[in-house]
Amino acid sequence: MTKFKSVVAGVAALTAFSMAAPAAGLAEAFTKCVDKFANPKTEATVMLECNAADGKVSDCKVVENSTTVAGFDKAAICVADSLPIGSKTGTIRVPVKFNPRG
Repeated sequence: MTKFKSVVAGVAALTAFSMAAPAAGLAEAFTKCVDKFANPKTEATVMLECNAADGKVSDCKVVENSTTVAGFDKAAICVADSLPIGSKTGTIRVPVKFNPRG
């Protein structure tokens, strides 16, 4: 029974680690893209329309943008490369929300 508990704990820890790694990568992508293209002190939501295949998106275009502040369209497209989309395929809409920092 103790061996079983150790295996379950190990699997749970590995699962938690594998979930945290993509989240950390996504947070880094948001920071990098906003710092490069937009104002990090501004809130914005950008809706992208992308093609999804093989766990990635491509050919993204902005279909809605909540702000007139320059750069969030480019920042959203930059972030799209890091978005986890799982097994979705075809044309998808992806909301990208930027929260102000600083």
